[in-house]
Amino acid sequence: MNKTWWKESVVYQIYPRSFVDSNGDGVGDLRGIIGKLDYLKTLGVDVIWLSPVYKSPNDDNGYDISDYQDIMTEFGTLADCDELITAMHARGLKLMMDLVVNHTSDEHAWFQQARLSRNNPYHDYYIWREPKDGREPNNWEAAFNGSVWEWNEATGEYFLHMFSKKQPDLNWENPQVRRAVYDMMHFWFRRGVDGFRMDVINMISKPEGLPDAPVVRPGFLQPGFQLVTNGPRLLEFLGEMKREVLSKYDCITVGEAPLATVRQGVEITNEETGSLNMLFQFEHMDLDSVGGHMNGKWALKPLVLRDLKATMSRWQTALSGSGWNSLYLSNHDQPRPVSRFGDDGAYRVESAKMLGTFNHLLQGTPYIYQGEEIGMTNVAFDSISDYRDIEILNAFKTQTEEQGRDPREVMRGIYAKGRDNARTPMQWSAAPQAGFSKAEPWIKVNPNYTTINVEHALADPDSVFAYYQKLIQLRKAHPVFVYGTYALLLPEHEAIYAFTRTLEDERLLVVLNFSKGTPDFEAPTALAYGEAELLIGNYPVPGGDPRRFTLRPYEARVYRLR
Repeated sequence: MNKTWWKESVVYQIYPRSFVDSNGDGVGDLRGIIGKLDYLKTLGVDVIWLSPVYKSPNDDNGYDISDYQDIMTEFGTLADCDELITAMHARGLKLMMDLVVNHTSDEHAWFQQARLSRNNPYHDYYIWREPKDGREPNNWEAAFNGSVWEWNEATGEYFLHMFSKKQPDLNWENPQVRRAVYDMMHFWFRRGVDGFRMDVINMISKPEGLPDAPVVRPGFLQPGFQLVTNGPRLLEFLGEMKREVLSKYDCITVGEAPLATVRQGVEITNEETGSLNMLFQFEHMDLDSVGGHMNGKWALKPLVLRDLKATMSRWQTALSGSGWNSLYLSNHDQPRPVSRFGDDGAYRVESAKMLGTFNHLLQGTPYIYQGEEIGMTNVAFDSISDYRDIEILNAFKTQTEEQGRDPREVMRGIYAKGRDNARTPMQWSAAPQAGFSKAEPWIKVNPNYTTINVEHALADPDSVFAYYQKLIQLRKAHPVFVYGTYALLLPEHEAIYAFTRTLEDERLLVVLNFSKGTPDFEAPTALAYGEAELLIGNYPVPGGDPRRFTLRPYEARVYRLR
C-alpha cells in the first residue's frame, strides 16, 4: 500500500452559506471562512472541502451552477477566492472544491443557447428526447419528486434532469462537453486548488436508450437512479479525466457515488488502474430507511447495529490494499450524526465522541462536517415554512397533497432526515444568531446554540472539540490509525461495535458502545495480547482487566495492544 498525503489527511467540509457571514447580509461568505482558518488549524484538519461557491441561482443551494469560473455574488469574488487559497496554503491547509458536472443550472449560458433550437451548437451539450405517446419519454422520477423530463417549447422536446427541473443533465457522450469540463478543472488547478469532490460523478454515463425503470410502485413514477449510476462508459470517462487533468497534479479526489457496490469502489479507487483517490458510498446512510419504500429515505426504521457492522466491514475488507475508503457520518445532505446514530439529549457529548472515534478509527480518510466537532444536533422547526431545502419542501407537498399523509407524520421524517438539519448556521457563540451573522440568517439558527457553540467548546478541556483534536493528533502520531488493516470482532453483538487495526507489530483494539445500555465486553479468546495501553476514551477509565469490562452508555475505548 502506497503512503500518500491524502490518506493521512483529515478533511473538513464547509457549507459556505451557513459557516460565517462577514458582511451582515445573513449569508455566509468566503471572507467569513478566511477569518476562521485559524480555528480550523487549531482543530488540526489538513484539507477543507467547500460546497459549491460558483455562480448559481440557488434552486438547489449552489448545486445548480450558472458559471463554473466565477463566484456567487453572495459569497464574494474571484479575488476573495484567490485570497482564501493563499491564506489556506500559508497555514498548510489544502482546498478541495466541489465539482458539479452531471448537470448545470438551466441559467448556464450553455443551456440558454441549447434550448433555443435543435441546430444550436450547444444543443447537444444536454440530453433531449421526443415525446413518447404524447408525453414524457420514460417513467423515471427525479430526486426531488416529479418526472425527470421537462418540456422545452422552442425545440418541441423534453430535456432530462435527474434532480430539479432547473438542473438539466449534461450529455457526456459529447466530447465537447468533456473538453469544456476538463478546461474548467485546469482553470481551478491553476488558481491553486488542491483537488475536487465530484458530485454524483457516477451518474455521468447514461444507459443507451434511457429505458423505462422497472415498476416497483404501480401508479406512480419509478426510481430510475439504479439505471443511471455506474453507466456503460463511466470508467472510460473517469479514465479520460484522469489522463487529461488529474494525472497532471498532486491532488485529492473523491467521487460521490450513490448505489456504488464494493466492486465498483475498487474499480474507481484502485491505486494502479483507478481514476479517483476515494469515493463516497451510501450503503451505511440507507440503513435507517425502509428499503424499496415509495417514500425513499423518509420511510424511517431503527438502525440495526449488526447491519452497520456488516456494511462497513464489507467496504473495509474489499478496499484494503486495493483502493481507499472515505469515512463520513455527516455532510450537507445528511442529518446530524449525534441525533441520528447517538443520543442528542442526556448523552450528547458522550455519543458525539463515540461516533467521532468510530469515524476516525476505520481505515480511510476521515471527513468532518462543520459543527460535528462541537456536537451540533438536528433541529425541529415548528412550521414547514421555516425550511429552505427543495428536497424537504417537495417531499412535504408530495406526501401531504398527493398521498394524503398526516402532516405531523411527514414532519417526523423531516425532523429525522431533512437536509436542513445540517444547514442551520454554524454555532460560534451564545451571542445573537449564534455569532454567525449580525443579521437574520437565510435559515433559522438551531435554538440550542446558547449551550452548544464553539466558544463553550474551546473553553472546556473535556469538550467534543477537544476530543476531536486528540483523535486527529493520534492519527498523525500512529501510522496504524491510517494504514492498519481492519478486522471485525463480535459481529452479532447488538450494542457493541469492536474491531482491531493492525500494522506490522502494532495493534489497536477499538471498543464502541452504540447504545444507552451498559453491555459487557469480553475480548474473544483468539485476541491474544499481554498489555493494553488506553490511547483515548470518552470516559475516565478505571484500572482492571482490559479483556473484559462493562461499557457505560455510548462509551468508546481505544487500546494499543502489546
